[in-house]
Amino acid sequence: MNQITKNVLGEALQPCCTKIKAGYFRDGFCRTNEYDLGRHVICAKVTEEFLTFTKAQGNDLSTPRPQWQFPGLKPGDRWCLCALRWKEAKDAGFATPIVLASTHTKALDYVSLEELQQYAVAVEGSK
Repeated sequence: MNQITKNVLGEALQPCCTKIKAGYFRDGFCRTNEYDLGRHVICAKVTEEFLTFTKAQGNDLSTPRPQWQFPGLKPGDRWCLCALRWKEAKDAGFATPIVLASTHTKALDYVSLEELQQYAVAVEGSK
């Protein structure tokens, strides 16, 4: 991807996290391409409620998986979520806060900017 990737605000996409290598490309950015069937484009600041919800749906993000260099997420960590997983959690009442500057414009194919803005949080330091 040589082109400048945009966020939902129409600006250059910012990194979601640096401590945990998130995203489809595992580079800390919530970028996507045609091979990313899950569309890992929403930069979320995960909560305990969200982690419990997604685990119950069969997507355990809290258990470490050393074989994939995945430390497991804890509340407050940032992670690139699949757009439809975030929407599913929102519809069930378990939406996790998101970072708009780090959420890829492709998220707008699944949820509106207004919906995303309702859950937006400011970025404070690297996660």
